[in-house]
Amino acid sequence: MTEKQENILNAALKLFATEGYASTSTSKVAKEAGVSEGLIFRHFKNKEGLLNVIREKSSEAGKAMMADIVMTSDPKEVIRKILELPYYIEKENYEMWRLTYALKWQTDNYDTSYSDPVKVVLREAFSKLGYEDPAAEAEIILMLMDGAATAFLLHEPENKLDILMALKLKYKL
Repeated sequence: MTEKQENILNAALKLFATEGYASTSTSKVAKEAGVSEGLIFRHFKNKEGLLNVIREKSSEAGKAMMADIVMTSDPKEVIRKILELPYYIEKENYEMWRLTYALKWQTDNYDTSYSDPVKVVLREAFSKLGYEDPAAEAEIILMLMDGAATAFLLHEPENKLDILMALKLKYKL
């Protein structure tokens, strides 16, 4: 990918994440990227093409994060790693994750390809640990992590590590 294409994608990501996908025009992306609007159409066809490339990159990042968890065999370690995910989102990735979360509400197309395997691994972990309803426990953890990620991406609570510690204590990790 060329430097100009990267600039276009970075500008689109920034604007989609902060102003919303529907509210961001290709002309605004072009201005932010310092390129002509025609260049966007040449490389990405349209605004949806831009979004698709960003989603693809986001999906790859999500799958990479989840790969380590899926390969972990110790059930307590699986749960610990999943609980920690939203607590250690790197600041430079906030825009990507803000957009990913915002798109759940802005479009009907939400990619769960990287979280579905984690749900399976979580169910197995809770099953190995003898929980009465492993599927329900897995859903609870995923909901907690979804809520935590949303909260951290919008505002960072001062006591976020205390919250993580409370979760680890709750699950005896």
